[in-house]
Amino acid sequence: MDPIPAAVPTSTVAPIASVAQITSATPTVSAAAAVAAMNLVGLLAFAVAGSLKGADADLDPFGVATLGVLTALGGGTIRDVLVGRVPAALRSTGDVLVVLAGVAVGLGIAAAVSGGTGRIRDHPAFLVADAVGLAAFAASGAAVGAEAGLSAFGVVVTATLTGVGGGSLSDLLLTRTPVVLREDFYATPALCGGVGYVVAVAVGVRGATTTLGVALGVFLLRVTAVRREWELPSL
Repeated sequence: MDPIPAAVPTSTVAPIASVAQITSATPTVSAAAAVAAMNLVGLLAFAVAGSLKGADADLDPFGVATLGVLTALGGGTIRDVLVGRVPAALRSTGDVLVVLAGVAVGLGIAAAVSGGTGRIRDHPAFLVADAVGLAAFAASGAAVGAEAGLSAFGVVVTATLTGVGGGSLSDLLLTRTPVVLREDFYATPALCGGVGYVVAVAVGVRGATTTLGVALGVFLLRVTAVRREWELPSL
């Protein structure tokens, strides 16, 4: 009449198997969630920064939107091509919607600050958005490169190109030498982020901790460089 004794062995084994599966899957899920979060943050931030860059160049609204989309999607597209996969923006509309939202925010900020003195590119809104985008994309680029099985050099390359690729493409669209090649301490934080990711993995730090730590480090390095006006020497 009492079925509990017969059910105990079955119910006891099932939870143990489930806990083992969850435990083994947790690091992968956490790492994937961190990369996805960094990708979204980078898309939004670079869409804002690209739009402000377009407004600073006196482009019309369509031109501003185009520059925002290119800046946001360029780096990730280069990253995905390097690791041999279809760019995320072509596989789902989610990334595109995030970018369009960032463009709308950028247009709003541009309208609000355009009446002031000085360049929009020197405004804190642009500098912060650009630093956030650089940090988020450098971290996601390093993580994607490592996940694809690239060498240490390959991880550093994907981190750097993901971080600076979109901005460089937008500079070319504006018919000027990319800022990363002529002035400012810009690509160096992304490169350092890639190296930091490789070192962290080598000493056993993995998953979301590595990705988020790299993003924070790149952001702080870039902000410090802007505040202290660091520049690499020119030849």
